[in-house]
Amino acid sequence: MKDTLDIALIQPDLAWEDPIQNRVIFSKKIKSISQEVDLIILPEMFNTGFTMNAVSVAEAMDGDTVEWLKKMAKEKNNAIAGSMIIEEEGNYYNRLIFMFPDGTYQSYDKHQLFTLAKEQEVFTAGNDEVIIDYKGWKIKPQICYDLRFPVWARNTTDYDLLLYVASWPKPRINAWDTLLQARAIENMCYCIGVNRVGIDGKGYEYNGHSVVYDVLGNSVLEENPVEKETILYAILKKSHIYDTRKKLPFLKDADAFKLL
Repeated sequence: MKDTLDIALIQPDLAWEDPIQNRVIFSKKIKSISQEVDLIILPEMFNTGFTMNAVSVAEAMDGDTVEWLKKMAKEKNNAIAGSMIIEEEGNYYNRLIFMFPDGTYQSYDKHQLFTLAKEQEVFTAGNDEVIIDYKGWKIKPQICYDLRFPVWARNTTDYDLLLYVASWPKPRINAWDTLLQARAIENMCYCIGVNRVGIDGKGYEYNGHSVVYDVLGNSVLEENPVEKETILYAILKKSHIYDTRKKLPFLKDADAFKLL
């Protein structure tokens, strides 16, 4: 078990509905990471931007972008995570793929679809909670709008890290900042949120604010918020989680209930 987990958060601008160009963009950014990291995190729909035009840009699990993830994870010898549009048997999913260095992967399908953008009319919601075990760290992946629904993130499995990838627009960025911090505090875990910057093909503006919060809701990053296109680095410590939970055993006092 590794006490530390070294993370790189890529906060990019994205080419609208252009997987080829976005793979080029991310290839350059990933190759520019000179220090050793365990995990690289990309935002929601990192290869297209947050689009409802799934029919035109969806890929299969054996498609070009998943193969690209395998290639990059192997070359860098670290895991890479981010969401993209996947088509399976006529259904479309906003799917987070957590690619391991050996080419195997785990995936999570977005549960709370964003009705304001009519995401539910295009995509099929996922109903499975996923815990990823990576280097002894238990990671729970979530996607964007999931952040507004705390029960879906409830820490009943003693996970260590709650991970959100997103396309969260500037007008509602205060909610992003506040809810990420709240998820860290209430679940007594590290909480990471990775967002994008720039203006998408629909004219929506994004201003980043990618962040890492510790168990007490303190930012791990030297600078917070960050509103430019950049790569951010953080070191997570398992000892911080254990020591804080031992000193402040709040999770043990949580009510027991089941989701219907």
